[in-house]
Amino acid sequence: MTVSAGKEGTVRKNNRAVGALFSAWLTAWAAWLPAAHAADADEVEILFVGDQGRSAWEGASQGLTEANLQGKFLGKTFKLTQLPGAGEILKESHPAAVVVAGDAATLRQVAGTLPGVPVFNVSLDDDEIRRQCGGNILHVLPSQAMKRDALSQWKTKHPESDARALAWHSSAKKYSGVQLNDRYTKSFGKPMDDEAWAGWAAVKMLSDTVVRTQSSDPGKLLDFLRNDLEFDGQKGADMSYRKNGQLRQPILIVEGDKVVGEAPVVGVAQGIEDLDSLGNVECD
Repeated sequence: MTVSAGKEGTVRKNNRAVGALFSAWLTAWAAWLPAAHAADADEVEILFVGDQGRSAWEGASQGLTEANLQGKFLGKTFKLTQLPGAGEILKESHPAAVVVAGDAATLRQVAGTLPGVPVFNVSLDDDEIRRQCGGNILHVLPSQAMKRDALSQWKTKHPESDARALAWHSSAKKYSGVQLNDRYTKSFGKPMDDEAWAGWAAVKMLSDTVVRTQSSDPGKLLDFLRNDLEFDGQKGADMSYRKNGQLRQPILIVEGDKVVGEAPVVGVAQGIEDLDSLGNVECD
């Protein structure tokens, strides 16, 4: 059973999501073509701190492939450099952003070593680190509180269900999710999971921001990401960051091995776009 706002609402939402993506691409394309050679850097380096054996690395690599398909028309090359730990980051490093798949201590160390650089958390879902509100930390995965609220909303209408709340699932089909899953599985021979989606999303939202701002300056990118981001992420919503650095996003409801709905749950929350009904919004 899938929660729906009605056939007309679903069609309208799909059309809006597709139209927004197409419009954003055309706008970025038009802005970049005359200025491609005037941009402040041709190569944009993204650091990945974590183990290459994690699916987050594979997701980030998938995002890099797609970013470079876009970038080759715009005079940009995106580079993903893997480091095993935060201690490998040199003070003279000048990445545009860092993607971290590690524990809380590693995340804090990276953020402290490179203040003013966007640092994407793609592996931790704990609530405590979000309450601390690190200024340059951006949490891509939904928090535990967001997933609890998603399940609570779902069970209000479906008390008999035995469901899980996930950021992503390999059975996701709407909003071009099936195409994303197919691309990832073709590249890595396995289903896309939450960490893989988060790694992909981090690199993609960073590359989209480079295009929109026509800059690879970390400070400009961080400001845009925190205040002006509208990222679809194949979830059919304009996702953006809260004050606590958490990405607002729909949560997939999965029973067995199939997506059966999503939260916010229509009829419980104030509509599918009521993303702040999931989890904590403010800092402590």
